[in-house]
Amino acid sequence: MQSLREIYKTGKGPSSSHTMGPERAIKIIRGLYPEADALKVTLYGSLALTGKGHNTDTVIIQTASPLPCEVVWNETAPCDVHPNTMDIEVLKGGGKIAEKRVYSVGGGTVYFDGEPAERYEKYADDGIYPLNSYTEISKYCKSHNLRIWQYVEKYEGKEIFDYLGGVWETMKRSIHQGLTTSGTLPGILGTKRRAQKLYNQRHIDESAQTRENRLVCSYAFAVGEQNAAGGVIVTAPTCGACGVVPSVLNYMQETRGFSDEEIVRALATGGIIGNLIKKNASISGAECGCQAEIGSACSMAAAALAELFGMGLGQIEYAAEVAMEHHLGLTCDPIAGLVQIPCIERNAVAAMRAINALSLANFLADTRKISFDTVVKAMYNTGKDLLNSYRETSSGGLAKYYEFKLK
Repeated sequence: MQSLREIYKTGKGPSSSHTMGPERAIKIIRGLYPEADALKVTLYGSLALTGKGHNTDTVIIQTASPLPCEVVWNETAPCDVHPNTMDIEVLKGGGKIAEKRVYSVGGGTVYFDGEPAERYEKYADDGIYPLNSYTEISKYCKSHNLRIWQYVEKYEGKEIFDYLGGVWETMKRSIHQGLTTSGTLPGILGTKRRAQKLYNQRHIDESAQTRENRLVCSYAFAVGEQNAAGGVIVTAPTCGACGVVPSVLNYMQETRGFSDEEIVRALATGGIIGNLIKKNASISGAECGCQAEIGSACSMAAAALAELFGMGLGQIEYAAEVAMEHHLGLTCDPIAGLVQIPCIERNAVAAMRAINALSLANFLADTRKISFDTVVKAMYNTGKDLLNSYRETSSGGLAKYYEFKLK
């Protein structure tokens, strides 16, 4: 498996696969061909179908600048390898000097066709972690008396915790910025920011359960809205699902007093869960629907919470499995291709579901019948069985019927 740096990436929203990935690809191309005087980028699949709502063309043109760059939308060509496919033509003196096919596979990671993953992504080497299933990792940790965060330390060194410390600071900053910003999100939907309103209503009902719900949801909304507005967030594991992990960890730190060191260790454990999903299935909504994004984020958050509360390896697994199991089949149908409706609300719902998974793991882990590895396999197969219209194409589900009403 890859480094946790490939799961937790800092960048600007609204989409890790549709903005961060293409941005990364253009930067690589410009570094490879400094002699180029122009670029032409052709987008296929989900990149073509929802790229306008995700500002894909804007990011590409800005990143290519000062070189002129033509963006072509091909909505009909098949994408045999990955639905987020793009061709980048490198031009000089009116002629083409090179062409690269690139796959934006989710979480801001890009692969160049026919080239090893780690060639351009420093931490994309699949050999960093030798074990590729939770069953293997759990067995290894038990035999060596390790917690999962210690397993991370063994293979990435202590410096990974400095990196995760920076990740945590960025997550908290995105919550603060989201809570202190009001107004309307960009795009044709006119979606109003609601995080601040949710946060300000936290004391209206004095019950602890209601207060927890409003606080956690306000934090999730805050990060989701920052992402939708093109603000700086951390993929966890993607931009579209970036509000789940920080919201639950921030709530627990504020209400339970967990230290930053404890939070960072929880992020490491959650990162391993996200890594396993990325390795054995997908974190791409365009490939497997929103279950691969929100479901993965919920699973990561539940595992991180279980680590935070000192639960055992079996309880961590149960929390992560339950969180994913109850997102199976979730479609990716963003209205107008914007990461707003239903994406932001889904972050809040998944955050609360992660807390529920933690509670169940505390009492029921010894009754578990389904392994985490099994539910990851089921998620991937379910995603592949989804119709294309429900995999980030904005041609089915809510996106289809909302657009119909507008007409």
